[in-house]
Amino acid sequence: MQEEVQNKTITLAINTSKLTARELKQALEKFLAYQKNRHNDKAQTKDVIPRGKQTVKQLAAQNQGMTNIEITDKNIRTFDRVARKYGVDYAVKKDKTVDPPKYLVFFKAKDTDALTAAFKDYTRKTVRSKARKDSVLDKLSKAKEAIKAIPAKVKHKELER
Repeated sequence: MQEEVQNKTITLAINTSKLTARELKQALEKFLAYQKNRHNDKAQTKDVIPRGKQTVKQLAAQNQGMTNIEITDKNIRTFDRVARKYGVDYAVKKDKTVDPPKYLVFFKAKDTDALTAAFKDYTRKTVRSKARKDSVLDKLSKAKEAIKAIPAKVKHKELER
């Protein structure tokens, strides 16, 4: 571990016609300024509160109380779109102990009204998608079965002499 810390190298690319000490000094100053800004940006991102889909741990860390709802449907992606539309902070946890697996959706207690509206929209979309019309291939297969069910006319050819 000690060797790894001591043997770190930096690759610095400089476009110049003539490499002088002044050019090298300016390049190193720019690199150090970049490193300092990058360190400050990391410190600022730690303070940002995550929005939308997040882990249960991140949601619990916000200390605003959590409630959950069970979803047995595998169509969780549709719920993801709807929840983003309504601005709900939530976390999805898959319960694998049950067959078929259940999904537990955790959300902030203060977002109950927004989540109720989101679930209404989600259920409306799932019901509409199930009530869609049959596909063309399904219609074609039904038509084939109907044609097979119709009795065909029997032609009798008789030779008369």
